[in-house]
Amino acid sequence: MVKRESARQAWDRRAAGYDRAGDRMERLTIGDSREWICARARGRTLEVAVGTGRNLSRYGPDVDLVGLDLSPNMLAVARSRSEVLGRRVELREGEAEHLPFPDASFDTVVCTLAVCAVGDRNAALTEMRRVLRPGGRLLLLDHVERRWLRGRPADLALRLGFVVEARGRLRLGLIERLAAWKPA
Repeated sequence: MVKRESARQAWDRRAAGYDRAGDRMERLTIGDSREWICARARGRTLEVAVGTGRNLSRYGPDVDLVGLDLSPNMLAVARSRSEVLGRRVELREGEAEHLPFPDASFDTVVCTLAVCAVGDRNAALTEMRRVLRPGGRLLLLDHVERRWLRGRPADLALRLGFVVEARGRLRLGLIERLAAWKPA
């Protein structure tokens, strides 16, 4: 619990300047990956680690969006962004490893550039699978980091039984995006 509180405080401190700090680097590294991910979202969609809401403008109008994040300050930025965009979104505080939703309650689960920040990525991906309906879609975008030597998020998702719909690597394999579905 101490680690989680420490992580929450760290993200709270970064919230105000997070978007400015990441804009240029993101343009150079992930290209159109946020659009690639969000264009595939359908129906009731959960974005795990919604952060400041960088993806909010990229979802289609048919997406009923719920965003979850550990940091209240990140959620405050996302809330402001949703108001400016006129985008209706339910924003909730919570942990990726313990999603506060019933089984099979979402058509799509999205997580962009955030599995790296989760303490227990296996638990987080297991929770994402749990809240997806059979036939539901998991959409991941992540970057390489040291922990991935034991398995990238996409590999972990496949071990949990997800079936690949589309998978690609960019920037010499440093960036990976995955669209997969949960079998019935």
